[in-house]
Order: sequence, then structure tokens, then C-alpha cells
Amino acid sequence: MLILYNLGIYVYQLTAKLISPIHRKAGLFVQGQKASINNISTKNLFETKTVWFHVSSLGEFEQGRPLIEAIKAKFPEKKIVLSFFSPSGYEIRKNYALADYVCYLPADKAKNAKKFIDWINPEMSIFVKYDFWYHYLNQLHKKNIPTYLISGLFRKNQLFFKSYGRFYKKMLSFFTHFFVQNQESVELLTKYGFTNVSRSSDTRFDRVFSIGKQAEKIAIAAAFKNHKKLVVAGSSWPPDEKHIIDYINNNQADTKYIIAPHEISKNHIIQIENQLKKSFIRYSNAHIENVKDVSILIIDNVGMLSSLYQYGEIAYIGGGFGSGIHNTMEPATFGLAIIFGPKYQKFEEAKEMISHGGAVSIKSTEQLNTQLNYWLEKEDARMASGEKNKQYIEKNTGATHQILKCIFSKPE
Repeated sequence: MLILYNLGIYVYQLTAKLISPIHRKAGLFVQGQKASINNISTKNLFETKTVWFHVSSLGEFEQGRPLIEAIKAKFPEKKIVLSFFSPSGYEIRKNYALADYVCYLPADKAKNAKKFIDWINPEMSIFVKYDFWYHYLNQLHKKNIPTYLISGLFRKNQLFFKSYGRFYKKMLSFFTHFFVQNQESVELLTKYGFTNVSRSSDTRFDRVFSIGKQAEKIAIAAAFKNHKKLVVAGSSWPPDEKHIIDYINNNQADTKYIIAPHEISKNHIIQIENQLKKSFIRYSNAHIENVKDVSILIIDNVGMLSSLYQYGEIAYIGGGFGSGIHNTMEPATFGLAIIFGPKYQKFEEAKEMISHGGAVSIKSTEQLNTQLNYWLEKEDARMASGEKNKQYIEKNTGATHQILKCIFSKPE
């Protein structure tokens, strides 16, 4: 299996190199990994011990971020190394102020793993949610470096728990402790002999709770809302936009809409605009006076969506007609009622919000129309759903403190 694993890494790297001239993300990936490998060859920049965080992409970074902030607040002298696998995470957070070094993770080869770990000199390593790499985990284990998984989620259909998955199960044996989001993960790991596990919820609860308390006011958004009901479509993809735009075009109620697409390229923004039959304006062209009387505000930037939710009554979360929904916690912390598409099963918080009545999954434009009309007309029902979401976020905070206390506890 190790031979096959190494072959898989080689093929992945080769494919990325071959398509890099015509595929932007592949190009960034190849260049970024090359830069990381070149840096390993330089003198040791980390003579003091570091805390190494590895995340796959932007979503996992947001899960690790509360713990990074907590470590820096309590131990400001500690150096933080932050590695990414995905360009979509690295490119947005490569200048993250609380990390002393941000990089791509070099390809998972035995030689790279040994050099990289020797170079960054970690006192502990923290993997967020998943992205397990055999040679890195094995090297950390050999060097007796404590290695933690935070915000983990495990399901019985994963390779670790298959009859033919002994190689992947071995990776789990390299971890010092698992901090997981739900009881199902605790029971599954325990069943397969891993007793070094704690249920600690998801660190994102702490992050979004903080966002809710510290969200910056956005004057243009407040002027746009103009004391009317507002639906925010966040991180939308074209299949989501098809449904939400159909509703917008045919709904006669005096409602405002924010569309914040996942992809903000010029061509995609134009595609959205060409489908709209009501007045709209891009955020980049908006100011307090010209935004008041338009129906739709299109967000053509990255980074402000989480703060925009504070002005809404209902959030439609994109991704549910693709590979999976985006962040439902951010609107929940502001007490919005939430709607999303059918692909939500891998997201514990989405399942919980549905079960307590704060969120609804839809499969068609007709279902979206029905749910939006219901919540826009029945204010008490909408507010009750939003309040349940807000309480759900508040109830599940505290994972960061629990993890911090555990990993930095001194032995008796």
C-alpha cells in the first residue's frame, strides 16, 4: 500500500505540473510547493520551537484560526507555522498576521517530510479536520512530536474503517489526541481501538460567535436595506443563482436581496446581471445615496460576507447543488433563518440546524419559493427559526478553550 500511496503522490504531482500552464490553480499549486521546497534548503529559520498548523484550504483555516489566536494571546512568544495544501486557502491567507511563516505543504514524500519538519522545528503539530499525509505523520511520530487533530469528523464509510484500509488506519495511530465534533466520531474511533479522543465541538463556533460580537458596520449595506426585509444569498454558485434569481424576478414583495457569489470574476458577475429583471448595483459602484432604491446588491469582492449577514432576515447558502454547502454558521450567529440545497449531509451543523427548525433544505425552485414566501410573510416563524440558530451557536462555543487547556496542560 505504501508503494501505491507513493505512486499516487507522484501521479498527482505530475498531473499538476502538466496542466499548470493552462490551469491557474494548478500553476499556483506547483509554484507554491516549489517555493516551499526551496526554502527548506535555506538555513534554519526556526531555531526556537514552533507550533505547526496544517490546513487543507480556507474553510479548515477558519476552524484552526480561533486556536491560533488563543495560542498567540496566551503565549505571544510562540512561533506559528501555517501550511496549506490548496491554493484557494493559501492565496487568501498568505499574509495572515498571526502566523510567523505561511507556506504550501511540500509534496508528501519521505525526504520532504523529514526536511520540512527538521526545518520548522515544531514542539507540536495540529492538523485541522482532515488532510492526512502519511510521511508527515510518520515523521512526527518517529520524532515523538505531539500531533493533534482538531474539529475532526469521522464516518464509517471512510477508508480508515474499511477491511482494506489498514494503511490509512495506521495514519490515525500517529496522532496523540483527536478532538472531534460529534459523538458518532467518538464512538467510531473508540470502536476501532482509539481511546485518545474527546468530543469538543467545532472551533468555528468560537470564531463565528466572535464575528457576531465584533462585526463591523457597513454603511452601504445599511443604506441599501433601508429598513426593509433582506435576503442574503451567500457563496452562491450558478445552480443556486438559477433558483434564487428566478424567485427574485417573480416576487412582487418589496424585499431587498444581496447576492454574494462564490466566484467574483468579471464574466460571472455579468452573467448574474444579465439574468436579473429588477434594479441592481455592484458593491464596487455603490455609495450611500445611489444604493437606497435598488432591489439587488451584488457583492463583487471577497471578505465582507460574514459581516453582511447582520443586515439580513434570511440567508440562502450556496453550494448545496454542487459538492456541498458553504458556511451556515456565519448567518446563524446573527439569528437568520437559513435555506440551502440538498447536498448538506457532510456538515454536522447543517443537520443540527434542520433538526431544531432553524434551517430548511430545498431541492427545487418551487420549494425555495414556498419557504421564502413563508418566512417573509410569517415574521414570528422566521424569527423563531433564527433565534434557534443563534442559540445553537452560543450553546456550542468553548472548543478552543478546551483544546488549548488540554494540549498545553503540564503533566503531574
